[in-house]
Amino acid sequence: MQPPETPAPAGPFSQSEQDAVYRAIFTRRDVRSQFTDRPVSNALLMRLLTAAHHAPSVGFMQPWNFIVIRSAAVKAQVQDAFSRANAEAVGMFPEDRRPLYSALKLEGIATAPVNLCITCDRTRGGKVVLGRTHNRDMDIYSTVCAVQNLWLAARAEGLGVGWVSIFHEGDMRMILNLPDHVVPVAYLCIGHVDSLYQTPELQAKGWQDRLSLEDLVFADRWGNAKAPQD
Repeated sequence: MQPPETPAPAGPFSQSEQDAVYRAIFTRRDVRSQFTDRPVSNALLMRLLTAAHHAPSVGFMQPWNFIVIRSAAVKAQVQDAFSRANAEAVGMFPEDRRPLYSALKLEGIATAPVNLCITCDRTRGGKVVLGRTHNRDMDIYSTVCAVQNLWLAARAEGLGVGWVSIFHEGDMRMILNLPDHVVPVAYLCIGHVDSLYQTPELQAKGWQDRLSLEDLVFADRWGNAKAPQD
């Protein structure tokens, strides 16, 4: 066994470091149409994957894998899968919302230099995993933390990321040859960007406004809107 590790001192970041963290959070965007054709280097991509790999995970199971997609042929298959699902999605919205939905660009599969599928191996760590004994989906939640880590690191590096979620899981499984125990959690488009929307694109284009934080915070129990006390 390794000797016990001595904890390192903890404390707040410097003001400039805090500002950088919050800037990444507040200016992160879901990118669909602003990708440039500038290539993403392997070194830069590995920095993003390293950030993702340092996400928290229940029981330290680290359930993620990363499928890096640069092949135009594979991208074309994913684009076709998206297009079929998106055509179905239009009819799921109220009739008055369909024109705006159809006008939205919801993916950058072909234009992004790199596509990335982040998966969750539901067998990682064995049958019983510390912290997952009573909530089996903690591995999925952990994988989403990896997605967020990568997204914020990408923003700090000047890269845009777009999450494509409109497809049938079976199509993605077939295209990427995923085994049954592996779940595709996030299909991401990644590339350099020269500009970003100042607000989330769906807000800027009138699809949805940001909800008021005050309406979302409860004290002690659901529905108790009393403001939290210091």
